Amino acid sequence: MSAGDRRGAAGFAFRSLPQKTFSCLEDRDIGDRLLKWSMQGRITAQAFSFDQEFKPYQKDEFVMAFFNDQNVNSSLKLLSASGQWTTLGSKVTKIEATVVPCTQTSMSFFDRLYSEGVVRETGDIVKCYDDYYNDILISDELRKVLLLEDSDHYDIFSQLDRQEFLFCLFKHLCIGGTLCQFEDVVGPYLETTKALYKDLVSVQKNPETKEIRIISTVFRVSAYDGTGLRYPSSKSHQQTFAYLVVDPCKRHVHALYHCFGGSSFTS
Repeated sequence: MSAGDRRGAAGFAFRSLPQKTFSCLEDRDIGDRLLKWSMQGRITAQAFSFDQEFKPYQKDEFVMAFFNDQNVNSSLKLLSASGQWTTLGSKVTKIEATVVPCTQTSMSFFDRLYSEGVVRETGDIVKCYDDYYNDILISDELRKVLLLEDSDHYDIFSQLDRQEFLFCLFKHLCIGGTLCQFEDVVGPYLETTKALYKDLVSVQKNPETKEIRIISTVFRVSAYDGTGLRYPSSKSHQQTFAYLVVDPCKRHVHALYHCFGGSSFTS
């Protein structure tokens, strides 16, 4: 069978790009924050290239081909049940891929946190009486906005706003891992969200209008093998996630992964 035939059968062929770095995850200050938020050593980003034109309607074929490509299967990182980094290494029999809207090009998206009284002008997050949501401690108005549908300020972000990739990243960072030490000010969350978002998504500028437009397509993904759910973890949790961010022009895929748990000093 020729390389062309193999490619046609699989849909797409992929190649790992280990030389591609994500500066946000190598930044010392951000590393300290991720440690504080119980995410350090449990979050990673990897880059892959692919060999032919990508159309968003091909998402299921693309994602299935991605997981079962030998170059991906042997190098895509995930955490084992014992907390050790390993690779996917098994045949994927089923995938789930949900399109995540990715249209926001400005952090002004979060200005409403200030104008609606969730965050003070100083950046201090307004505190509240302790509450719990699925074992997650809520001790301020920010986490109430993110998690509690009956909170006073929940509606400042619409359902469409909440689906945006920028919002998803912000929410993941704010909630953190098992032993997350929450911030008293919103700045570190916003700065880290912006840095991670810029590392992951690709933009184009319209030469006439100078308007910036995001060209990436984002999927939240999970993969199953013969034994059940395999990736991002055999245990589901809202803070265990994997996103594929597809750049159709460069033909690159960025895989962002996090597994909920306690922070680790090694990555």
